[in-house]
Amino acid sequence: MATISKYRDAWKCQVRKKGLPAQTRSFPTKAEAERWGRSIEAEMDRGTFLPANEAEQTSLSAVLARYLTEVSVTKRSVKSDEGRARRIGQHLGSYRLVKITPAVLATYRNDRLKTLAPQTVVHDLNLINRALRIATSEWGIVLPAGVPRVIKPKRPEGRDRRVTEVEIEALIAGTESPELALIVGLAVETAMRRSEIVSLKKEHISLERRVAFLPTTKNDKPRRVPLSTRALSVIEQAWPLTISDTGPLLTMRADSATKAFVRAVRRERKRHIEGCKRRGTAPDPHFMVDLRFHDLRHEAISRAAEKGLNVIELAAVSGHKTLSMLGRYTHLRAEDLARKLG
Repeated sequence: MATISKYRDAWKCQVRKKGLPAQTRSFPTKAEAERWGRSIEAEMDRGTFLPANEAEQTSLSAVLARYLTEVSVTKRSVKSDEGRARRIGQHLGSYRLVKITPAVLATYRNDRLKTLAPQTVVHDLNLINRALRIATSEWGIVLPAGVPRVIKPKRPEGRDRRVTEVEIEALIAGTESPELALIVGLAVETAMRRSEIVSLKKEHISLERRVAFLPTTKNDKPRRVPLSTRALSVIEQAWPLTISDTGPLLTMRADSATKAFVRAVRRERKRHIEGCKRRGTAPDPHFMVDLRFHDLRHEAISRAAEKGLNVIELAAVSGHKTLSMLGRYTHLRAEDLARKLG
C-alpha cells in the first residue's frame, strides 16, 4: 500500500508489500508521488517489480572499486583497469547506478572523444559494462532497466606502417643499448609483443626444438613461438647477459625498452637528416617517421605472410584469438603480390 506524506517542500511516497523491501521516493508534487506509488503497487501485484534500492544507493565509483579488488586483480590488465577506473570516476563516479543510462553513457562517450582516441573510449565503456554485468550477475544488485547499452566508437583502421630492413639495421646498429638491439631483433623475427620478449625465461626456450614457450600472454592463453634461424642467433647472443641457465633471458623492463626505442628512433632520424645535409640530398620523408615498437610485431607478421604462411599458421605464431583481428596485420606489399600473380 502506498503512503503519501509531505516533507518540507517535497512529497514522499512509501510503498510497502509483504515479502518485498519498502520503496521510498520523494517528488515535487503530490500528483507525481501518487502516480509513482500506483505504478510500483501495480508492478508488485503483477510480480514484475524489481527492487532498485541498492542500485539507487550505490555509486559507479563503488562498483568499479569493488570490481578492481575482486575481478581485475586476477587479470594481467589490472594496472590498465585502475587507470581507466580513475578516468571514469572523474566524470561518472558520483552517479548512482540507476542514473547510468544509455543517454548518460552516450554523453560521456561524445565528450571523451574530443580528447581521447576512439580505442581508449571503447576500453572505458567496456570496463563500465563488465563491472555492471558482474554487479548484476554476482553481487545481487538489480538494475530495473538492465545494464545500459550504448553504441561504441568505431575503431580506427589498423596501422599500415611497414618497417624497412634499412630502419631495422639502423636501430640495431645505432642504439646505445645492446639489449634493445636484441629486443628489436627478436620482435621482428618472432612477432612477440614487447612484454612477452622481456618476460622470456631461459627454461622456457628450447634451442634444439627451436621453440619459445610463453606461459603468460596478452589474451591469457599460453603460446609456443617458433624460432627462426635469425631468432635463434639473437637468443644465443642474449644468453650470456645473465649468469644462470634459468630465469629471465633479458634484464631490461618493458617500459625501459619502450623509452630506449623512442630515443633510438629520434637519434637515427636526426642522424639521417644530418647525413643528408652533409651530402646535399633530400632526407627520406618516411625514414624513422611515425615508427612505434608495436610496428615491429606488425612487420614480423606481414613478413611471415609474405613467406607463404596461411592465416591459421599466422595465428599460431602471433597468438591472435580471431582471424579477423589478424587481418589487420597482414598488409602485404602490392608489388610482392604482383610478382606472385605473374
